Amino acid sequence: MAQGTDTPTSPPGDKAGAGSGTDAYLHRRTLRRGSAGWLLLTGLGVAYVVSGDYSGWNIGLSKGGFGGLAAATALMGLMYACLVFSLAELSAILPTAGGGYGFARRALGTWGGFLTGTAILIEYILAPAAISLFIGDYVESLGLFGLTSGWPVYLACFAVFIGIHLWGVGEALRFSLIVTAVAVVALLVFAVGAFTDFDPDRLNDIPVDTGALGSSSWLPFGLLGIWAAFPFGMWFFLGVEGVPLAAEEAKDPVRSMPRALAISLTVLVGLAVLTFLSATGAQGARAIQEAGNPLVVALEGDGGPTGLSRFVNYAGLAGLVASFFSLIFAGSRQLFALSRAGYLPRFLSLTNRRKSPYLGLLIPGAIGFTLAAWIGNGGRMLNVAVFGATISYALMALSHIVLRRREPGLERPYRTPGGALTSSVALVLACSALVATFLVDRDAAFIALGVYVVALAYFALYSRHRLVAGAPEEEFAALAAAEDELSRDRTQT
Repeated sequence: MAQGTDTPTSPPGDKAGAGSGTDAYLHRRTLRRGSAGWLLLTGLGVAYVVSGDYSGWNIGLSKGGFGGLAAATALMGLMYACLVFSLAELSAILPTAGGGYGFARRALGTWGGFLTGTAILIEYILAPAAISLFIGDYVESLGLFGLTSGWPVYLACFAVFIGIHLWGVGEALRFSLIVTAVAVVALLVFAVGAFTDFDPDRLNDIPVDTGALGSSSWLPFGLLGIWAAFPFGMWFFLGVEGVPLAAEEAKDPVRSMPRALAISLTVLVGLAVLTFLSATGAQGARAIQEAGNPLVVALEGDGGPTGLSRFVNYAGLAGLVASFFSLIFAGSRQLFALSRAGYLPRFLSLTNRRKSPYLGLLIPGAIGFTLAAWIGNGGRMLNVAVFGATISYALMALSHIVLRRREPGLERPYRTPGGALTSSVALVLACSALVATFLVDRDAAFIALGVYVVALAYFALYSRHRLVAGAPEEEFAALAAAEDELSRDRTQT
């Protein structure tokens, strides 16, 4: 174990499966290995994020103007790049379903692992709930089947797409890749159409707040506007860090995971630049800053629907489905890993005959549907998800720094360019983004903080005394503790 942590317990025997004790326990908690190559993993990384190109980011224009959002997007892009390079190294060291929880468990102990895993769960349970609301809005606006946005649509989303996940991970990721490809192609088509009406003078048409420090036509809300726009700059990349959660089901994860992370981030950066510039320059920052469907507004202006705008509208629905679908996958794998190791109730990590964590899919899905139908505020739920995301980013970056300094001799099949300096940049920017969430939506930040406190109480009072020593992430940490103890014994003798 890492220093200062509790000793995990072995699980009781399991009636079903081979063997007894830990072997039988883990036999019923295995995923289908070798189901995803680098292409499916890359598609997963883009799928997590692509809906953010279609809506949400534009609200940052009302916080920072074009210049403020551009600066925020550049800084958040830098944060994600540094984080992805760090995660590529960590996922090559520990290719398991635990992802960020597993990395932090080795570096920061059981408390660090639980803090990171819980933050990731907050992100991946709240974000699909919010996106289901946006899907409902799209279905209604497009007049599909005469449906209106409401609980039947939300329920259909969760039921259909969780059903595909229960079928099997390979089938699920192939479905995700197809839908994501449609959404990406539509973004490229949109950019071509929008650039035909591009006018650079429209980029800075938001009135200037002359009382704001450092305000100008490019920064109408001053320097503070850059900081306030951080959460919206994140929407071009939010979720790509979830790729390592598929490591246990990947083909040759040591090689495919760093490759998939690098390619998916490169694609997302390109899409962010094209979408941001073309949409804002086509109709102006002021016209799209509050639009629920900014790409359609950028194409139509005051002229009404066109063939291209209808195509982009339908493709926006595809983008939302892709992100909804992939985020459900990510949340189920993080829940699976935490449950398998005993941080959460162990029954949540049981898998079906097709090696899908069925309770890890169904229970978060039920929670997400309930939140969507009951609260009905997609923006608020996304802000709660962003709060959880920024905490997990800071802790994962810190884990990379700690492992680099404490275990320099650890075998690293892939090494982060720049080493601990790279993850230090990610850590500073993640902390800045965390503070920025209070500037954007203080209520959402405190809601997330309240959920965090309840989860920590559960861990402190109950689950930390019932951890499973045989879980892969726990064994990895135990190995580190054993090597450290052996090293101290050699030094003393």
